[in-house]
Amino acid sequence: MVVHFKLRRDLDKRLDRYLTDRIPFLSRTGLQHLIRDGAVLVNDRTPKASTKLRQGDRLSVFLPAPPSSDIPAEQHDFDVLHEDEYIIVLNKPAGLLVHPAKGHQSGTLVNALAWHFQNRSGGELSKVGQDHARPGIVHRLDRHTSGVMVAAKNETAHWRLVKQFEERTVGKRYLAMSHGLPEPAAELIDTPLGPHPRQRLLQAVRHDELGKPAVSIYRTLEQYEEHTLVEVELKTGRTHQIRVHLSHRGHPLLGDDLYGGKRSLPAALGPGPDELDLAKPVVDRQALHATHLRIHHPISGEPMSFAASPPEDLCGAVRRLRRGGCTTLSPAGAELSGRLFD
Repeated sequence: MVVHFKLRRDLDKRLDRYLTDRIPFLSRTGLQHLIRDGAVLVNDRTPKASTKLRQGDRLSVFLPAPPSSDIPAEQHDFDVLHEDEYIIVLNKPAGLLVHPAKGHQSGTLVNALAWHFQNRSGGELSKVGQDHARPGIVHRLDRHTSGVMVAAKNETAHWRLVKQFEERTVGKRYLAMSHGLPEPAAELIDTPLGPHPRQRLLQAVRHDELGKPAVSIYRTLEQYEEHTLVEVELKTGRTHQIRVHLSHRGHPLLGDDLYGGKRSLPAALGPGPDELDLAKPVVDRQALHATHLRIHHPISGEPMSFAASPPEDLCGAVRRLRRGGCTTLSPAGAELSGRLFD
């Protein structure tokens, strides 16, 4: 398969980094191998991985052919928000990996979608990314983040959606519950992120060549005694972006023990009575939910907006916290509100 790109503006970005953004199912190392092996052309010439791209540059990428193996179909429950012959939009449950990875060859969203298409709706995922067990996947959510996702059902839809995410024309808003009371109540965070220097699975603020631009806007929706419900609007889509940005500001997410959050028991959040098990954490994961997604349909170009209701674990936490006192805010630019938990 050969894919082509043409730059509409100067990006001042290395070739390998640009391709990492445009072809998310291949690692940067894998793309560097393709460049080294002559499988990437810029203006019909063989480039280096460090080649800086400019407006008008034409790229051709010769992708390896996918294997003939199929993704095993496995039934998992998820809510379908929209489906047609080109895309499927769904509410991903927390705890479900998006695609197979080392040590997790089954039990993923890709397996669940394969079962869904075979048994409920028809069609299939885009073949793009199949050689890395990521067919149809144009963006991801962390395993323990819930919420709205879109996947592609054919190659044209796949590449056009990838382009929207790369050019940052999509709208992404999350609900998050953080420790403490952020000040100011709303702010833009423009802090580069990259691999943690010592812990391989984590990300960190990086002000060196490994840091990539990362921009988030948080807006406080409800303040409790020692916690906050915030809307977070993503302008970029770095790994763990919301989790690292808020933790770096001193307000890690409830339940996010990787970045300093606590898995709080019900008594630590507020008074009962309710149905919660007093011996178990209210939210046993990072308290983060992808709530709104705006895209343009990859075939018709129609603007589309999707909303995924918060899951019960976050609703239970909000109910507890409100009993201990709640101040509601209406910051400028907010599209979400605490009414989603009513």
